[in-house]
Amino acid sequence: QLQLVESGGGLVQPGGSLRLSCVGSGYTFEYYTIGWFRQAPGKEREGVASISNSGEGTNYADSVKGRFTISRDNAKNTVYLQMSNLKPDDTAVYYCAVSGTSWPVNLAEYEYDYWGQGTQVTVSS
Repeated sequence: QLQLVESGGGLVQPGGSLRLSCVGSGYTFEYYTIGWFRQAPGKEREGVASISNSGEGTNYADSVKGRFTISRDNAKNTVYLQMSNLKPDDTAVYYCAVSGTSWPVNLAEYEYDYWGQGTQVTVSS
């Protein structure tokens, strides 16, 4: 059974940093693109970043370019999202998801097939 589990969320002050982790199990992790998405209260879920199965390809939403970095460690079945210079607008539930589509993959919900349960990130002073 495929499973994704996110962790690392929490409360952070503006300008601070957090690192989210997404651990996959129940499938061959290294074969698939992983994406990070977020959903703020009252808003639609939006793509944040994605990474190819090898880690050589990455894609970012304009709103996070230069502040967020996605990476993966296939030996640990883990994808990371390093978030820096966080802003109140980054407050959301963050989800990771698996795509069965070959890279490059659009940073859009319809491209992703399996989702984790999410982790809350709150940026506030």
